[in-house]
Amino acid sequence: MSPTPDALLLISSGCPHCPAVLQAMSELIKSGDIGRLEVINIQQHPEQAEQYQVRSVPWLQLGPFELTGLRSKTELQQWIQRIGDPKAMGDYFGELMTSGEMNKVHQLIKNNPAFFSQLIGLMADEATSLSVRIGVGAIIEEFSGSPLLKQHIDTLGGYTRHANARVRNDACYYLGLSQDRAAEKYIEPLLDDTDPEVREVAEEALAELNQA
Repeated sequence: MSPTPDALLLISSGCPHCPAVLQAMSELIKSGDIGRLEVINIQQHPEQAEQYQVRSVPWLQLGPFELTGLRSKTELQQWIQRIGDPKAMGDYFGELMTSGEMNKVHQLIKNNPAFFSQLIGLMADEATSLSVRIGVGAIIEEFSGSPLLKQHIDTLGGYTRHANARVRNDACYYLGLSQDRAAEKYIEPLLDDTDPEVREVAEEALAELNQA
């Protein structure tokens, strides 16, 4: 069981949603779902908003998650319960990408490379939305040729045999970005894939590896 988390809540006096989130967090601290709640009014302490790069309130730091906007008590409880669950980071990344916060995802992965596997999980999930898949691609491209991407060659290679052509396609593309010849053994079979787009991506990925 994960330890009881502490929370930091930034609010402002004119914020329409801040009172509801503050009320929900107050109830959660009374129930023991969180251990400590620090509340800061950024109108009185604007330096705190600058420190955490907060652009809108309510803003809540809850374990590894930074949550903004109106959140119900039930939703907050769900995030609390998922602290410590590595799979929850995938959902969190998806939420950040949907709201256009790709830079935050990139920084989180730089700070904790173990989170990179969550990007691959999002890629392989057939339920992942198009906007999130685009975000995943943009972030993985930033790690092109990096040791971190190379560490996941075998994982990506496994997805080149996925039943879904879109997953095979994405896995193949990211293997090309690895710039590591160890990825060839996974890419080459895709030259005979049943899907023409996968075959095309395989040719391009091999060409990229040959240039590395």
